[in-house]
Amino acid sequence: MEAMIERCAGLDVHQETVVACVLFGPLDKKPKTSIETFSTTTTGLLALSDWLTTLQVSDVVMESTGVYWKPIWNILEDSFHLVLANARHVKNVPGRKTDVKDAEWLAKLLRCGLIESNFVPPEDIRDLRDLTRYRKKLIHHRTSEQNRIHKILQDANIKLTSVLSDIFGVSGRRILEAILNGEKIETDGLRKMVDWRTKASITDIASAINGRIRRHHRDMLRYHWEHMSYLEKAIEELEKQIDQLLSPYRKEVELLDGIPGVNKGCRDYFYCRDGRGYVRI
Repeated sequence: MEAMIERCAGLDVHQETVVACVLFGPLDKKPKTSIETFSTTTTGLLALSDWLTTLQVSDVVMESTGVYWKPIWNILEDSFHLVLANARHVKNVPGRKTDVKDAEWLAKLLRCGLIESNFVPPEDIRDLRDLTRYRKKLIHHRTSEQNRIHKILQDANIKLTSVLSDIFGVSGRRILEAILNGEKIETDGLRKMVDWRTKASITDIASAINGRIRRHHRDMLRYHWEHMSYLEKAIEELEKQIDQLLSPYRKEVELLDGIPGVNKGCRDYFYCRDGRGYVRI
């Protein structure tokens, strides 16, 4: 195979150690080999960076196994041209496997230009991904708590869902808070709680909340309500951070917002473009 890179390195990454194999020398001759093992602590990875710099390495390849490659990428990305390889695409031939052989195999493939790199977005987009994915998880947890509240209301024979399209809207929240606090809800008080845009009549709503609610129901509702409120606050804070990180991409966001069916509430499906392609955020 024809060599294309004079000085390159292959990294076999594990949780506690990383084995590095450097191949260097003229392209028309058999390369020299240098192999070292480093710790994956920050001190060890900085030592790895210094060692690669000393050997004048230009390109470094590693497999995208788990999350162990990420701290190495974060430290080396400013000093070297990094290649993140799909483990299936660089699988070694069957035989006796060792960490040294795996690192050397990766280095050989990279030296001959036989590895296609996976796309790794820049640091700000990676941060944005973490926030939007965590936001999605929190939204799922909030929905689970809302479903549990629905279940308890049905068990207490409170039929709010029959008269309100969304019991977590303005009117529904006011009524639920009153129920949680054990208040006696009369017609005049109920009329103040219900928003004027609500289609259901006060009589129908009063009949729907006339259930058989016990102390146990109120306790369970309070647990779920407090957790749901905490999740909503966390989601709100996440969205503020997301908006800050989206500042350099306002133009892209506005263009995406112009697509029918896509808006800022669908941020999980936004894609931002940088120099190397589109990035899901």
